[in-house]
Amino acid sequence: MSAMTTTPEQPVVVTGATGRLGGRVARLLAGRGTAQRLLVRSPDRAPALPGATAVRAEYADHDAVARGLDGVGTVFMVSASESADRLAQHKAFVDAAVAAGVRHLVYVSFFGAAPDATFTLARDHFHTEEHIRTTGLAYTFLRDNMYADFVPALVGEDGVIRGPAGDGRAAFVSQDDIAEAAAAILARPDDHAGAVYDLTGPESLSLAEAAAIITEVRGRAVTYHPETVEEAYASRASHGAPPWQLDAWVSTYTAIAAGELDGVGDAVPRLTGRPATTLADVVRSAEG
Repeated sequence: MSAMTTTPEQPVVVTGATGRLGGRVARLLAGRGTAQRLLVRSPDRAPALPGATAVRAEYADHDAVARGLDGVGTVFMVSASESADRLAQHKAFVDAAVAAGVRHLVYVSFFGAAPDATFTLARDHFHTEEHIRTTGLAYTFLRDNMYADFVPALVGEDGVIRGPAGDGRAAFVSQDDIAEAAAAILARPDDHAGAVYDLTGPESLSLAEAAAIITEVRGRAVTYHPETVEEAYASRASHGAPPWQLDAWVSTYTAIAAGELDGVGDAVPRLTGRPATTLADVVRSAEG
């Protein structure tokens, strides 16, 4: 057994277990009998799973994170909640992981992460990746495309998806697929050291095509209206969000328009041993 293969004596740390993605990963690992430590902000909200212990720590709290990661080799790091200082939180967490003696970090990044990415939050992911690389930690980066699970939430009350995505395409990926891919990596992290995986769905779709799929599955008409960038900012300004958040919301669509979320990869089937889930199946599961 290699030094980095997880054992019952050395639990895997899962962050974000109170959320959608981290919770999925934690449940999959519990089902496989993997010992876990769930690093969460609110232990009382952590899922009660066999072999799992909840520990309270916020990403920016160096000492709490270091204590929570003490004695573990591998950490599944879900990106922090969107905020103006998210990159600083990520760097603080990574530095605490190094101080705690963690050897391998599996980080949930974003498709096309780059310093000049159109999607503003993808820039934060790039800089987080770069910071991890400088530490000497073994790493695996999961560059997720836009979540297929969130596409139905783009539909307004009037049955219209609005945004400046033009005719661009995105390879929407299921959160279940991401979780299964992550669980496979966490089972044998040494096999994936240094790997960067683009996690995508099986097809690249325009928002007009996504609207047609939702229409077919739900039996209720959904359409796509391509806003201009100016219209997009104006239509979202009423929410009272800070400028960085508005930029993130609008650039989700402009990144699609720029072609930066296009492209189907094979990482999901390679890691999970099955085909990636279609948007239609994701919507169908949510309806069921």
